[in-house]
Amino acid sequence: MKATAAVLEQLNQPLVLSEVDIPDPGPTEVRVRLTATGVCGSDLHVLDGTIPFATPSVVGHEGAGIVEAIGAAVTSVAVGDKVGLIAPSCGHCDPCLNGHQFTCADSSLKWGRVRSDGTPAITRNGEGLAARFLGQSTFATHTLVEERTVLKAPAEVPDEVLAPLGCGVVTGAGAVLRVLKPQPGESLVILGAGPVGLSALMAAVNTAAAQIIMVDVSEPRLELARELGASAVVNGKQTEDLVATIKELTGGGANMVLETTAVPALLQQATQMLPSRLGRLGIVGAPGPDAVFSWPTIPLVMSAAQINGVVMGDGNAAFVQGLMELYLAGRFPVDRLVQTYSFDDINKALAAAASGQAIKPVITF
Repeated sequence: MKATAAVLEQLNQPLVLSEVDIPDPGPTEVRVRLTATGVCGSDLHVLDGTIPFATPSVVGHEGAGIVEAIGAAVTSVAVGDKVGLIAPSCGHCDPCLNGHQFTCADSSLKWGRVRSDGTPAITRNGEGLAARFLGQSTFATHTLVEERTVLKAPAEVPDEVLAPLGCGVVTGAGAVLRVLKPQPGESLVILGAGPVGLSALMAAVNTAAAQIIMVDVSEPRLELARELGASAVVNGKQTEDLVATIKELTGGGANMVLETTAVPALLQQATQMLPSRLGRLGIVGAPGPDAVFSWPTIPLVMSAAQINGVVMGDGNAAFVQGLMELYLAGRFPVDRLVQTYSFDDINKALAAAASGQAIKPVITF
């Protein structure tokens, strides 16, 4: 069928709206008419070449929409269902079988660029485009995905809220609720008030953590953090010694620190913000492939600290369903992060994400 996609023709160039063709679903596939898609940092990193992906290509991976067609073996959704798109997974590797679906071991589902049978998921004038970006490629009016990439959603969840749940939001929320797991009376420092950091904050508010501190350099974002429930906020630009400030606020060090900024120097500081015993560090931000940080071995061992790399919030389908329920209960106000753009303005949305003008740009169709 005919569709319209925003095609990346060359790196560091604006996306170009182009007519494309979407195949009929195979036995385990679902064709979705997109109603919304978020813009994520990973999309920006493809556009500038930081994340290798072939061109011409169609990226995007925070989708919401309506099921238009299903394959013969599909049972979890039906034509007409409202769905959110989530990270692809094989369903039979160790992570999938043990509740860690979003860290599936089959990397081809995220980066393979074609369908499981090797044929293109999107063509233009008979030529295949690189697609299935993170299993989705949602910068288009329609997409063809595997069944395990769709999640039926309540009609009451707005499209612009549903779309970002599948990546940026679940990453932040899962980092707190599934990885760091705040205990009663503990303190949490979140470095970076972007969509991941603010999602982490909204999740933390639903725990028994006694102290939630947000660190950023943007006063408007710090004010939003206050409104969303932060116990305290710290402007990194206006703080002479960030580590000392955090230790003073937490009485010697934060039980947990979540690093979302991908700034190596800030990650190094994060290691020093923990207490002398049993601190937990969650690392979400992904700087360049050569970036490193250090931690002296004896202090690390003697403090019994935990270092946690966080991929997609260690999420799974059930966890995303839970976030939908929290939103509907008024306890997880994702809509406060969202700014919507039309599909025709997709390049404006990308620019707003890159500049920080918008926290979570969402394109609506």
